[in-house]
Amino acid sequence: MAVIIVPTTVAACQPFIVSVTGAPGTATQAVFTYDGAPAQTLPVVAGAAGPATFTAVGSGAQTVSVVYLDATSAAVGSENGTVTVTPAPAGTLTTTLITPIGGLTTATTIITCSGGLLSINGTLTYTLPGGVTVTATVINGVVVPTSLGVALTAGQTVGVSFTAAEGSCPACTLAPITVIVPPVLTCSVAIQPVAGPVVVGRPTSVTAVVTCNGLPVAGASVTFTGGAAPVTVTTNAAGIAAGSLTFNTAGPATVAATVTAPAGTACACTGVVSAPVIITVGGQTGPTLQASPACWRVNLPFPVPHLFTATLKATLTPAQAGVTVTFFVSGLPVGTAVTNASGVATLNAGLSLLQISAGSYTAVATVGGATIQATGTLAPCFPPV
Repeated sequence: MAVIIVPTTVAACQPFIVSVTGAPGTATQAVFTYDGAPAQTLPVVAGAAGPATFTAVGSGAQTVSVVYLDATSAAVGSENGTVTVTPAPAGTLTTTLITPIGGLTTATTIITCSGGLLSINGTLTYTLPGGVTVTATVINGVVVPTSLGVALTAGQTVGVSFTAAEGSCPACTLAPITVIVPPVLTCSVAIQPVAGPVVVGRPTSVTAVVTCNGLPVAGASVTFTGGAAPVTVTTNAAGIAAGSLTFNTAGPATVAATVTAPAGTACACTGVVSAPVIITVGGQTGPTLQASPACWRVNLPFPVPHLFTATLKATLTPAQAGVTVTFFVSGLPVGTAVTNASGVATLNAGLSLLQISAGSYTAVATVGGATIQATGTLAPCFPPV
């Protein structure tokens, strides 16, 4: 008699087959048993039976038994074979504990297994300080985030262990782990220095940086206060929030930023306020307009639409670059210009006879909604243009 096992060495959770030869002459059936698995009864034909298929479990040398039965189901012989089971490869449990301010601790566990996750089914057990346990179901290697029902504090420990479902065979062994509750993550927000002059009635750019333990927080809501009305903006990927405040009163103004970072960002926090920043708001002196003498363009052939040339300059005080100024003469638009770094917008305007009256003309400029006016005169050009 002989018990034949193929392969003789097999990894846990993998199949192997068992067959026999040289059964007793009176044997009509062979009953195969292995490690608590359901017995398999197969007919004996010409002294041979099998193969029976089993799934390897556990590790090390294990016994496969065969009992021979005759036509009356009486035992007429038995024998054993040995299969060597190598343990399943090691997988990992990785658990993250998060305790939001004023909330309960949540455990999130990720399972990894080189043999695949579909075979990993059972129960994950969290053992809290004091011995209280909280369980979560594992289905195909996935476990949902689980509230532990308490607010744990930094430095406390939680044990995490996996128990396979009865009858299942995990493709990986998962050793228990112990996780330390980390410190509560906190946001911080800092207002950056305000660049350029701050003037009553003009929008002023304000910027704040939001970090969490030194790392930028994207998607956080930042509200700037201290201006005529609060302004709320959202941080970008670098944790920077840029807004605009307008001040209605000259003098010192206190600007602050309040941040709220929702769950899912680098860290969740609510109502964290920056250190206040005091800025000085200057009075608005208003723009000025200069209209130079218009001179006759004597070298142009007649008729032409513009017989005169005048230089118009609008000046913003304090200086502000990039402001668009629109110029009019005698109610007719003559063009636009943009202020330079000195706050000056310059336009060389062509004027017609309709815009010159008794040797003078009236120029008007609109600057950010404000209207200013100046009078220019008519004079000969030297040298002629």
